[in-house]
Amino acid sequence: MSRFSAPIAEQIWSMKYRYVADEGGDASVEDSWRRIARALAAVEAEPEQWEARFYDALEDFKFLPAGRITAGAGTGRKVTLFNCFVMGTIPDDMGGIFDALREAALTMQQGGGIGYDFSTIRPRGAAVHGVSADASGPLSFMDVWDAMCRTIMSAGSRRGAMMATMRCDHPDIEDFIAAKSDAARLRMFNLSVLVTDAFMDAVKADGPWELTFGNKVYHTLPARDLWNRIMQATYDYAEPGVIFIDRINQANNLNYIETIAATNPCGEQPLPPYGACLLGSINLAKLVIDPFGPRARLDAAALKDLVRVAGRMMDNVVDVSKFPLAAQAEEARNKRRIGLGVTGLADALLMLGLRYGSDEAVRQTEIWMHKIAVAAYLASVDLAREKGAFPLFDAEKFLASGNMANMDESVRDAIRTYGIRNALLTSVAPTGTISLYAGNVSSGIEPVFAHAYTRKVLQKDGSRTEEEVVDYAVQMWRDMFGDAPLPDYFVNAQTLPPEDHVRMQAAAQKWVDSSISKTINCPADISFEAFKDVYMQAWEMGCKGCTTYRPNEVTGSVLSVSESADKVPGEAPEQVRSGLPAEGGEVVYMSEPLDRPSELEGATYKLKWPDSNHAIYVTVNDIVLGGHRRPFEVFINSKNMEHYAWTVALTRMISAVFRRGGDVSFVVEELKAVFDPRGGAWMQGKYVPSILAAIGGVLERHMVAIGFLAGEGQGLKEDPHAQVTSAALPRGPACPSCGSYDMRMIEGCKTCAACGHSKCQ
Repeated sequence: MSRFSAPIAEQIWSMKYRYVADEGGDASVEDSWRRIARALAAVEAEPEQWEARFYDALEDFKFLPAGRITAGAGTGRKVTLFNCFVMGTIPDDMGGIFDALREAALTMQQGGGIGYDFSTIRPRGAAVHGVSADASGPLSFMDVWDAMCRTIMSAGSRRGAMMATMRCDHPDIEDFIAAKSDAARLRMFNLSVLVTDAFMDAVKADGPWELTFGNKVYHTLPARDLWNRIMQATYDYAEPGVIFIDRINQANNLNYIETIAATNPCGEQPLPPYGACLLGSINLAKLVIDPFGPRARLDAAALKDLVRVAGRMMDNVVDVSKFPLAAQAEEARNKRRIGLGVTGLADALLMLGLRYGSDEAVRQTEIWMHKIAVAAYLASVDLAREKGAFPLFDAEKFLASGNMANMDESVRDAIRTYGIRNALLTSVAPTGTISLYAGNVSSGIEPVFAHAYTRKVLQKDGSRTEEEVVDYAVQMWRDMFGDAPLPDYFVNAQTLPPEDHVRMQAAAQKWVDSSISKTINCPADISFEAFKDVYMQAWEMGCKGCTTYRPNEVTGSVLSVSESADKVPGEAPEQVRSGLPAEGGEVVYMSEPLDRPSELEGATYKLKWPDSNHAIYVTVNDIVLGGHRRPFEVFINSKNMEHYAWTVALTRMISAVFRRGGDVSFVVEELKAVFDPRGGAWMQGKYVPSILAAIGGVLERHMVAIGFLAGEGQGLKEDPHAQVTSAALPRGPACPSCGSYDMRMIEGCKTCAACGHSKCQ
């Protein structure tokens, strides 16, 4: 009998978390649990005993380690089990900047998301001493990071994620705030402004605010104007978020030895340089006794035991995991930070008959998070007695730092006597995928997104199937009460007032060491003034940050609510649509690659690039599915050995994309958009900006020829960079470098008067 409550859950396990090997591997989810339990128990003095305890915690999805652990533990793969990292401080010099870029690439190669504070780079226009130049500013280097991230596919088929932060007093903060107004820029980044207490005081007082770098004031503006710019950008295109950085540092248990200036990509882990993000979630929905009954309650004893075992598992990850960089390993082992959180909170509240955001739900959330914090701290004290405190532990300074003053006296006494194994213990991470894998329990501390919604799955033949995914608590209600209507307290994210989100986040934050990944959903028609109030409420209620989402033209929406939703009280009646194209943009999960037949038909195209002595041959083979031809694989060959490495790489990458099926026309657009800084060439009356763009044009012609794509030809109708001579003068041949029609015969050789290109050089 399958442990999965829905087909989509099993698909997620198979595609993202299942270990597949030539010999062995995971035949079932029980095998996955056993693999994880065995790997994390290997460092114990009595591994068999703890393997059994760990397996019991994992069984039935009670404890959900983060995706990196679930996918990588016990596989022998060279991957990190930590989800994310904050990288080292970026030096304000060219060599240091690109050293930091290299570290970022190595980290993302092993599957880790990264966070960076770009406030340390001098502003645009500042003098660069010694080279008689002006600085290009931090955003130009963020573009470099963004390009790097696009080329690296994270382990486990996850594309890399990045967070960029900038202080509210940096001279380029206005450009940073406006960066996401360009829908094509910095798409691999989440952006957040580091907001200080002084800035918030200036906003409230309507005072002036100085933008400074290196003790120099570059600009002064009203603080409220800058605040309104942040709010307007977030209102219009959902970024940047806001991080209350002084509050984070004040509440940090380690503020006596570290200063935080950045977070991981989703914001739940503010971390010092080279800090690592280790995550896991207690599934509260699995711990409710007598759900929807008169004595519905959370099993307090089971919660306490599960927290203690989960904390031990996560502590062991520190010793088991590989790290991309030695500095990351040292940081993790010196402080042994973990981020134990929850998921299924909203479902658990529903099972108790509590409306998310109500006074009763707020109180219950605070009670549960307090119980988890106390259990986690006492478990870490026990681990310190057994295995030793974290290496940088200082009892006096630790007990005087962060939120320790608010902790129960019994916990403080235990720490004072025995020390503590982990410097920080609690965090609330985004759990969208693992929550769906666990039966579609509500994610983290978020409300139920929708009672039911539709996910589209791409199949091998290129078709798409739709599957209704029902919330865990809603499905439980249906199983128990059939067609009985849902009670009024079954609210969801489509209808919940923003202030209810804030109240729940603030209640949870009181007992969370690190921070919380949460999105406050706002209706599209919310007024700007009401929207701004959400952020001020978050500040005044003690949150460490705030992220909102309001449907907009730049980012669209995320999921499609199922047609059955309008039959459920409180459900949104209309489909929530994405800003992406209707076909393809809605695909969330993808099937296995198409199988290759023994024979395929195709065509070979000869591509002659100007200034190259050897032609490039592009072969495109097709497969017939449902009576229609579609591209299946590509081969690129040339006698020019300078092209060998990248043509082989391009062949493999494009073929891998084609074999996934679906709408692959985006490959053409991506290739045609590549501009060679050395210049393109005019081919058949159209400007082609690079060899890669020419190959994209060949693929486009082929797709048009087989009826897969509607369109024509390759290249652009005009060269956007060309310098054209006067229309009154006859035009000669176009320069293959810059596109100018200023080619002249000089000293027996055609030379471009515009850029100096010469075929004789």
